[in-house]
Amino acid sequence: MKTMTCKQLGGACDKEFTATTFNEIAAMSKQHGKEMFDAGDVEHLKAMTAMRELMHTEGAMEKWMKEKMDVFAAL
Repeated sequence: MKTMTCKQLGGACDKEFTATTFNEIAAMSKQHGKEMFDAGDVEHLKAMTAMRELMHTEGAMEKWMKEKMDVFAAL
């Protein structure tokens, strides 16, 4: 089992997610993001905006994802 925080995954808080695979952690983070979006959490909305900006640059999202997967693998 490995643990990453919302911040480590590009988010805005210290909420921890624990799972055996990166895909499981990513799914937990995505659900948390949806909850924070629905709650209108300003800091999480800022983080989401920054992530959307990555989608406008060729290869940036793929690079970001690889970096997060590498952090998970190193834990």
